[in-house]
Amino acid sequence: MDVFGLLGNPVGHSLSPPMHEAVYEALGMDARYVTFEPAPEELETAVRGAAALGVTGLNVTIPFKEDVLGLVEPDDRAARIGAVNTIDFGTHPPTGHNTDAAGVLRSFAERGVDLNGSEAVVVGAGGAGRATAFALADAGARVSIANRTVDRATALADDVPDATGHGLDVLSERVPRADVLVNATSVGMNENVSPVPTEALHGELAVLDAVYRPLETRLLCEAAERGAVTIDGGRMLLHQGAAAFERWTGRDAPVDAMEQALYDRL
Repeated sequence: MDVFGLLGNPVGHSLSPPMHEAVYEALGMDARYVTFEPAPEELETAVRGAAALGVTGLNVTIPFKEDVLGLVEPDDRAARIGAVNTIDFGTHPPTGHNTDAAGVLRSFAERGVDLNGSEAVVVGAGGAGRATAFALADAGARVSIANRTVDRATALADDVPDATGHGLDVLSERVPRADVLVNATSVGMNENVSPVPTEALHGELAVLDAVYRPLETRLLCEAAERGAVTIDGGRMLLHQGAAAFERWTGRDAPVDAMEQALYDRL
């Protein structure tokens, strides 16, 4: 039996187990997806133990995405982002990957959004913002990063090709001329607020909100009212999970089965 799992603390809220278990059922795999919640000081022991016990692969979530970098061999994108959310124990040494970036790119691709040459605005410079900014830049977008703390935005922009960092005050100026907008903050999670001024939104935008509770955030509702393409945070969660499964197994993920299991719980 193959064992996959999630490494984080806490992990009880995660939707990854039912999403991945749906894959195994759809493909008739003898596999299980389990959660591990080590104390922060036990992270290295947990990763070494998983390798020794023959765990096939692990997803990694808060607060371990950055700390696990030193315990695996990160690929180029994960090293540049500075975070790992997927460990593959089928390699020696175990390799670290960031499928959050793949989740962003696949979410736009399934809606037919061409990122190459686009003007993109990313709100937030935390973990999700970093993955998003690198993903968009790698796809050929020019990225403006807006963050409450300007220094954090400019520091990220220094790492990302063809990117600039700003405070949130530039959203009124940058969003009206942008092609792509991503909210990579938690603003709008379980509250009726938006990180972007309503008047800045327009019908030529493609808007991805990483928040998935609720699926229809205020930002997405206001963008849809103006005719924009809107993408809910469930898509990013779905596609990063599919990319992780494909990394571990070399098999195409049954996205439809994963989608049903995920959205039944959102």
